[in-house]
Amino acid sequence: RLNAQGYSLYVGTIEPRKNLDRLLAAYESLPQALRMRYPLVMAGGAGWCSESTHQRMTTAANAGWLRYLRYVAQADLPALYAGARVFVYPSLYEGFGLPVLEAMASGAPVITSNCSSLPEVVGTAALQVHPQDVTALAASLARALQDDTWRATARDAGLARAAQFSWQRCIQETVRVYEQLMANPR
Repeated sequence: RLNAQGYSLYVGTIEPRKNLDRLLAAYESLPQALRMRYPLVMAGGAGWCSESTHQRMTTAANAGWLRYLRYVAQADLPALYAGARVFVYPSLYEGFGLPVLEAMASGAPVITSNCSSLPEVVGTAALQVHPQDVTALAASLARALQDDTWRATARDAGLARAAQFSWQRCIQETVRVYEQLMANPR
């Protein structure tokens, strides 16, 4: 059983480009009391080249500061996101980064990478860190877990940012690009 506001959350496939070994290292570097009070919950299926990451996750779970939920049904994700004290997504590369948008839309404060498409998705609504900087990631996690003012501000900013995205807008803008291309063929 998970307690609302009692865990950090990662949702996504367990694979190298998600940068989870650094996330685990950052989380492990937090004070033990903080890790135990707010365990890291990871949800997602096993991806490619994930054996060593799964071994680290098992070690962390045995130490009591990680829970691995494996695959979580899409219908259950909003409640999982909404219950998180912070959502963390330190990916090295994303084509879009739907999990950060889903987390913001669910009211979860977000920490994510400052590279790839993620800054465009979150705007100024999330803490952004260099994904290879374990020390900065750990400091951001510590702040997010302990700073109630930051979490409230990030929650509100995330909800506002997520509201700017919709499938309807995506369709409209895609159609507009095709119309421009048809009007000006080269």
